Amino acid sequence: MNTLQQEMPVTAELVAEHGLKPDEYDRILTLIGRTPTLTELGIFSAMWNEHCSYKSSKKWLKTLPVNGARVIQGPGENAGVIDIGDGQAVVFKMESHNHPSYIEPYQGAATGVGGILRDVFTMGARPIAALNCLRFGDPDHPKTRHLVSGVVAGIGGYGNSFGVPTVGGEVNFHRRYNGNILVNAMAVGLARSDRIFYSKAEGVGLPVVYLGAKTGRDGIHGATMASAEFADDAEEKRPTVQVGDPFTEKCLLEACLELMASGAVIAIQDMGAAGLTCSAVEMGAKGDLGIELDLDKVPCREDHMTAYEMMLSESQERMLMVLRPEKQGEAEAIFDKWGLDFAIVGKTTDDLRFRILHGGTQVADLPIKQLGDEAPEYDRPWTAPSAPDPLKADDVPAPNDLKEALLKVIGSPDMCSKRWVWEQYDHLIQSNTAYTPGGDAAVMRVSDTGKAIAVCADVTPRYVEADPYEGGKQAVAECWRNLTAVGADPIAVTDNLNFGNPERPEIMGTFVKTIKGIGEACRALDFPVVSGNVSLYNETNGQAILPTPTIGGVGLLDDLTNMTTLAFKSEGEHILLIGGHGHHLGQSAYLRDVLGREDGPPPPVDLALEHKHGEFVRDLIARKRLSAVHDISDGGLAAALAEMALASGIGCRIEIPDGPAHATLFAEDQARYVVTCSPPDSHGILGRAEDAGIPAMLIGTVTADALIVAGHATISLSELRNAHENWLPAFMDEWSAA
Repeated sequence: MNTLQQEMPVTAELVAEHGLKPDEYDRILTLIGRTPTLTELGIFSAMWNEHCSYKSSKKWLKTLPVNGARVIQGPGENAGVIDIGDGQAVVFKMESHNHPSYIEPYQGAATGVGGILRDVFTMGARPIAALNCLRFGDPDHPKTRHLVSGVVAGIGGYGNSFGVPTVGGEVNFHRRYNGNILVNAMAVGLARSDRIFYSKAEGVGLPVVYLGAKTGRDGIHGATMASAEFADDAEEKRPTVQVGDPFTEKCLLEACLELMASGAVIAIQDMGAAGLTCSAVEMGAKGDLGIELDLDKVPCREDHMTAYEMMLSESQERMLMVLRPEKQGEAEAIFDKWGLDFAIVGKTTDDLRFRILHGGTQVADLPIKQLGDEAPEYDRPWTAPSAPDPLKADDVPAPNDLKEALLKVIGSPDMCSKRWVWEQYDHLIQSNTAYTPGGDAAVMRVSDTGKAIAVCADVTPRYVEADPYEGGKQAVAECWRNLTAVGADPIAVTDNLNFGNPERPEIMGTFVKTIKGIGEACRALDFPVVSGNVSLYNETNGQAILPTPTIGGVGLLDDLTNMTTLAFKSEGEHILLIGGHGHHLGQSAYLRDVLGREDGPPPPVDLALEHKHGEFVRDLIARKRLSAVHDISDGGLAAALAEMALASGIGCRIEIPDGPAHATLFAEDQARYVVTCSPPDSHGILGRAEDAGIPAMLIGTVTADALIVAGHATISLSELRNAHENWLPAFMDEWSAA
């Protein structure tokens, strides 16, 4: 069948509507030697958009460290895989669903969770944890409450129904997200290290099988929409948002894992961005094979769907597999048992072509390798961001009332308790959650092995905005510290790089410098990047989001009994400061929340000190010398102490050196921890620190029911709790009442 069915004329306007630049379309004409059909144009649009091809970021992503002693699979597959010993592996990844969640917050966030869960179980892993990092606009913006409510409900609605605990993440607010919120979803799973499944097709003439839910018209052009900035047309893009069904996904998980155990699966790929198109092309191209699909065999839930619609639909809960023919009956019986569709929709070929048949005619015939390999790869012009003006200590005045300042910091939208959010998530289902939300990192038991994994996600966008190189380093370093603080050995990261329009040299320059910072930190801390996602064009009417390179980390505790938490344990224990007192107030929470300013440079990150101080703290944890550990980040020493007190219901009394008290309490210098220990142990710990050349000092003791800064402020725990816990519920209740 050599004649192609031309569904409608392809015009310059139609090409532009598909997000393809004129030179990109010329490249297509040269590649295939003719005018594409409408279906082919849609396929190129899907495969060559930013979301699928990484055409603006690929050059720089290649510079990141991706190898390590524990890495089984790095970037390039559905998720990264790391070895945790005893024949077990952790599979994890983070992805964005930003544009869909702004357009339709419930379904956008819900299908973001569903998509990242599929990425994990596609590799043969059972998901054991989910996290999310959420960025919303100014609390005073008229859409913010609606978006918060919808996104949180969508995440909980999908994750809770699917049966995965949602155990960690971040929620922040800033006016730069007013027109483009961020929803970054991370999933973590456990698998046998010798039973990892990949997307590379193998063998000629083998069945290509469609599995899961039926195909509908939801989500068409979802990937293309995610690769374009917003104007004033967000509501018009609502049909591009997918609709999820967590109960079907739960059945799909169980059916896939059962099928994998049967030995029937040769290759597997979930239908995520660009749906059937991307999954089929990736499977064939990776295996140096062609793929032929007969769309008349695709299970559809709507009548009269066109080839174009079927190829670009992003309907959820679907998989594509290459199966062993002799196992076909067994495979079909498994999916029938779980109430899911099973249909042979094509075959592998040896001619490296991607052929699509529909209604007895051929609607696409394209070179399969070039659909991916020949996608544009840009070295976009970039300009290095200018360095922020220095900020002298005298430029940051002391507050009129130190107590009031601390209450304002810990009660601000960014620093307040996010209990209102995470209490809507089931964080205990599966019964493996050892450390629930609210700490430095979540901790998950690894069945009955005595081991555990720690997971967290971090970034400080205002740091990245001020200095992307230092901000990129800091995002990695904070993630590494948070894993360290619970006693875990940091192993590897996934990332979600959220930026504005890369065609603007200043945005591209911020991206480049951020990647350089992330790469340097990951190399220095032996913390390789094994998976991730890039989300560009996050802007509305030319206003970009804050650069937000979210870093998701995984660490290993060989012995769960070594896990530490941030809560004070008992009165009379000594409080030690590891890393010394700070002084850096540039881009600090104090500067923003108390003085209403966002200026100065972020705190510099000394990676050698990060490594040295972290190794020292982990060694003390392993020796069971520490009763509580908390890293110092947003809000400085004062916020860290307040959080430790609130987590325990016990107060503390500390002494600080002479000098500006607000600098000592609110400085956000890096590589620092607050730890507690029994009084008999403190002398030995301080001696070990001195021998190691690590600044460490006794700053106070755990006391009854107040946070006391000797000579400066006394704040009762009830005052701390009211400030910390009340803002978000009151904010959302105000909207509910209206």
